[in-house]
Amino acid sequence: MNAQESIDFAKKYLEDIISFFGSNVEVHADCHEDVIELSVSSPELNSILIGKNAETLRSLQYVISTTLRNKNAQLTRVNVDIGEYKKQRAEKLATQAREWIEEVRRTGDTYVGDLNAADRRIVHHVASEYEDIHSFSEGEGRERRIIIAQKSS
Repeated sequence: MNAQESIDFAKKYLEDIISFFGSNVEVHADCHEDVIELSVSSPELNSILIGKNAETLRSLQYVISTTLRNKNAQLTRVNVDIGEYKKQRAEKLATQAREWIEEVRRTGDTYVGDLNAADRRIVHHVASEYEDIHSFSEGEGRERRIIIAQKSS
C-alpha cells in the first residue's frame, strides 16, 4: 500500500469506527513528515472519542497504526485529533513549558517532568527556541522523564 493509499485507508477506517457510535462524520486526512494526520470535528462525540485522559484517542491511533502495519502500508504513524483536543493541549503544554524554562533560568535548578512521549516532544520543541536551555529525556518506557536544564549545567 503506497503513501496515498495508506492515508485514504486510515481516513476510511476512522470514519468506519466512528460510524459504530452512530455518527457519520467527515474525517480530514493529511500527511506531514510521514505521519498521517486525521482530524475530526464532531462536537457531539468529543467526550466519547477522546475519553478519560485521552485514552480512547490514543487507542484509536494505536488500532489504526497497527492495522496499517499489518497491511504493510508505506505510512504507519498516525495522529488523530478530535475537536482540536490535541492542538489545544499542545498550546497549553507549550505555555507550561515556557513557565518551566523561566523557572529553570531564574533558579538555576533543573526541571524533571513526568510526561508521555508526545508531550515530551512538544517540550523539546519549545526548549529548542531558547539558546541557554537544553532538554533531554532519561529513563526507559513509562519511567522516561524529561529534563530541562541550563546549558551551562
